[in-house]
Amino acid sequence: MTKIVFMGTPDFAVGSLKALVETGAYEITAVVTQPDRPRGRGHKLLETSVKAYALSQGLPVYQPEKVKTPEFTARLKEWAPDLIVVAAFGQFLSQEILDIPTYGCVNVHASLLPKYRGAAPIQYAIIKGEKETGVTIMRMEKGMDTGAMYSKVTVPIPPEMSFAELHDLLMEKGAALLVETLPKIIAGLQPEPQNEAEATKATLLTKAMAEIPWDKSVQEVHDLIRGFDPVPGAYTYLPDGTLLKLWESRVTETPAGAEPGTVVKAEKDEFCVACGDKVLQILTVQPASKKRMPVRVFLNGHGLKAGDRLGR
Repeated sequence: MTKIVFMGTPDFAVGSLKALVETGAYEITAVVTQPDRPRGRGHKLLETSVKAYALSQGLPVYQPEKVKTPEFTARLKEWAPDLIVVAAFGQFLSQEILDIPTYGCVNVHASLLPKYRGAAPIQYAIIKGEKETGVTIMRMEKGMDTGAMYSKVTVPIPPEMSFAELHDLLMEKGAALLVETLPKIIAGLQPEPQNEAEATKATLLTKAMAEIPWDKSVQEVHDLIRGFDPVPGAYTYLPDGTLLKLWESRVTETPAGAEPGTVVKAEKDEFCVACGDKVLQILTVQPASKKRMPVRVFLNGHGLKAGDRLGR
């Protein structure tokens, strides 16, 4: 039976690990994931999604602070895996590690490479207004997602789809593609090199990137809102300086007719704001220290009116 060491950390990686387990065709020698980290307001130490699933299946879990240490590299060599499968692991692998498995190290990457190499390919595809994205199964090398490609699956992005929805769809499609592709790799499938001229990067996201730039086009603002739903959440500032997160919006064809960030309408269930070209209708918001709410509820208690300005 083919021996696999699996490396992954968040929810996205669970889909691939679960698919490998459910085939029953592989021996999962070890599951490697990031160390538990403190999260949330209480800074409680929480295990990774991959660790939780692996333990539920009785799989051995390892959480090295760094996989590239001589000690952990030696352990990987002792396991002698036929394949190392990686999905959103969060650490770079050394060349020494890449050379260990018989069939190499295979990565499940959530974009149509060479587009959106890096840590946040799903968010970037939405924020940049792409109409489609997908998953690529690639052979890993030392560069950031630069390895040759074994297979791809293309997924359309509907105009209202959020990051959360696209994430779950790509997790499912990527897991299915992995299970379909691995036997072909073992049988000798040769990967296709990436076209470097078409490469783009999807660098780490920052909270600052989620602040609404009202002077951008209505489509760009709408894409930013859905691209940051649910993490970290697109936001702006109310006239009193308090933060307001925006979760759902709708593009309109109404000309802006006012300075970017100006509230054009704020009554009943209509909350409309001028962007650089047209008006954006806001559907769901979250005031500071509150839960998500429809704009009808929000407008009832905040005294916002046409002519007010949002942002800094």
